Amino acid sequence: MSDKDRTPPIERVAAVTERLAVLLAAGVPPSAAWGYLSSGDVSRHGRSGRDPARILEVLTAAADAARAGTDVAVAIAGAARHTPEGARRRSVGRNGDSAAAAAWLPVAAALSVAIETGAPLAGCLQELARSQRALGQAQRDIDAALAGPRSTSRLVLALPVVGLIFGLMLGFDTLGTLVGTVPGLVCLTGAALLMLAAWRWSSAMVRRATPGSTAPGLAIDLTAIAMSSGASVDRAVGIVTTALAEFGPADPAERGGRFAVDHEHDRDDAAISGVLALSRAAGVPAADLLRGEADQTRRDARSNAQQAAASLATRLMLPLGLCVLPAFMLVGVAPLLLSVLSSTVRGIG
Repeated sequence: MSDKDRTPPIERVAAVTERLAVLLAAGVPPSAAWGYLSSGDVSRHGRSGRDPARILEVLTAAADAARAGTDVAVAIAGAARHTPEGARRRSVGRNGDSAAAAAWLPVAAALSVAIETGAPLAGCLQELARSQRALGQAQRDIDAALAGPRSTSRLVLALPVVGLIFGLMLGFDTLGTLVGTVPGLVCLTGAALLMLAAWRWSSAMVRRATPGSTAPGLAIDLTAIAMSSGASVDRAVGIVTTALAEFGPADPAERGGRFAVDHEHDRDDAAISGVLALSRAAGVPAADLLRGEADQTRRDARSNAQQAAASLATRLMLPLGLCVLPAFMLVGVAPLLLSVLSSTVRGIG
């Protein structure tokens, strides 16, 4: 992706998902629809770089699987993760294309659930594309909110180096004092340790402010797809659980640990149970209620992420005051004072 084109991968995938839904709704057979999409010049629609190449790779794998009559969902997931079809799943958070892979995995999960339950595929894909576009917009908002704090953290980490250069520009041998004297080496070591602590502290803050899930509400969306087919509650829940185990995005574990994943699953499970209980009590279809709950989950996730990003700028002042500024004093000011003192002593002598 170029610097000028910062379209989230999930929005690119949403565009493909929407086109597929339109083709299927028009009566195009799935194998032909995947073939049409894979034969198109993806770069013409916009975008040069690595993401379109990955999209074409995934579409080609899906088209080949559809023509061969094999599992399209498994082919999509395998291409997204760069693993052979049917291979054991691998955490998408451990390779360079985690965002692109995590954008494709919900498509694979939705296809798996729709095919297993017999839900209308075109309608399911349209709903999924709508959800993906909402998530893409949320990612844009969150990235914009985090841009300032990230820039601040990088800027303050450069302060000690600026202090060192400033001393050299004033004509003092601050670099020689740092590396050629015992007090200078003590200052240099202390500054290095402080900067390491500041970098790790700031990085941890930014990671915690970054959303831990690329697909909030996915389990609720998949349950809505399963319930729209008329499947029983137990069967729908079982199919969704299997699909999530095989195709669920695994990148939250990279940032938030297993606890974050379990917490999100527990929250989705509680929401699904509450909606299904309301549906049974009121005698109304559960699919629409579940879609509304999924939308609310995404709005909550977006709001929480924006609040975390907004507070990050203030919290980044802690490593600045406690680590970076002392390191600046040790590297930029202390060698200057030592040089002045040394010159004074030599002058007196």
